[in-house]
Amino acid sequence: MTTAHHLAHAHSSLTAPLRGAARLLPGVLLSATVGAAAYGLQLIETALFGHPWVEGLVIAILMGAALRLIWTPSGLWTPGIAFSAKTLLEVAVALLGATVSGAAVMALGPVMLLAIMGVVALAILGGYALGRAFGLPPAMALLVACGNAICGNSAIATVAPVIEAEGEDVAAAIGFTAVLGILVVLLVPVVGALMGFDATRVGVLAGLTVYAVPQVLAAAAPAGMLAVQTGAVVKLVRVLMLGPVCLVLGLMRSGKAEGARRPRLHHMAPWFIIVFLILMGLRSAGLIPEVVLPPLQAGVTSMTLIAMAALGLMVDPKAVVRAGPRVAAVAALSALLIGALALATIVLILPG
Repeated sequence: MTTAHHLAHAHSSLTAPLRGAARLLPGVLLSATVGAAAYGLQLIETALFGHPWVEGLVIAILMGAALRLIWTPSGLWTPGIAFSAKTLLEVAVALLGATVSGAAVMALGPVMLLAIMGVVALAILGGYALGRAFGLPPAMALLVACGNAICGNSAIATVAPVIEAEGEDVAAAIGFTAVLGILVVLLVPVVGALMGFDATRVGVLAGLTVYAVPQVLAAAAPAGMLAVQTGAVVKLVRVLMLGPVCLVLGLMRSGKAEGARRPRLHHMAPWFIIVFLILMGLRSAGLIPEVVLPPLQAGVTSMTLIAMAALGLMVDPKAVVRAGPRVAAVAALSALLIGALALATIVLILPG
């Protein structure tokens, strides 16, 4: 090979990543713009009501879907939108592990910990069974079940790449669980009062039923600070179930794909779930400095907002409308199921 050929090859190797980045830039910037607008609306909500009733993640995907409803992105935009919806979301999920510590979880005691895990497992199995009974595809049924059982839109967004769900399935599942999440926040104080629950029991009820952490605080607040603290810790245990659930789903998926062959670690779970669990272990061991956590959390939130906006931009509105009534029914029944499981847990483990 001549010197000229060597130089040409070297130049091509250097410019290829730049060309790839330039190809992604328009779609990433579009998704980031929609995500920033959604976050701005969340800040307005917080200023008006003290907390956001509809999270920025939900607003982002709804805004993206609304934009897609009136405009279909061309080939200029689609590579960056697809990158934001998949790769950026996977990076965000991986980094999220560094913000989670297992220290506060152990304070609940073994019986309550096992009960919370049991509620999550039964809610996923029951929600999936309901979804399939209503004719939802397996991926959609799993999304609704996991969103309801663990942490709403965050669980849906995390599980989606593990089971390779379609964008419209993610959008529909997030949309309907978001509406139900707000209703649950309003109902928890009412149910707690009707049942005569003290602050601890109201906190457990909120932690087991409400989807998002800020909403848990809002639902438990009328019962006092003890309810808020209890609800936050119970909710954390539900969030921590996300890693094991994704591991199981990844193992099941790899088992179907590879037959009787023994799956390797990277087949058992996607790379970002493995990194999530590693970082969570490092955080629990005190090996991640506290000073890096606030900017890391801000980065995770920003990337997730961009990813949600991108998912909205990838949605086929007609497909969401077609799935609407069945998804709404399954989401509502799944919410009732986890509510019943939560009440049973409180009566059996915290009697009196």
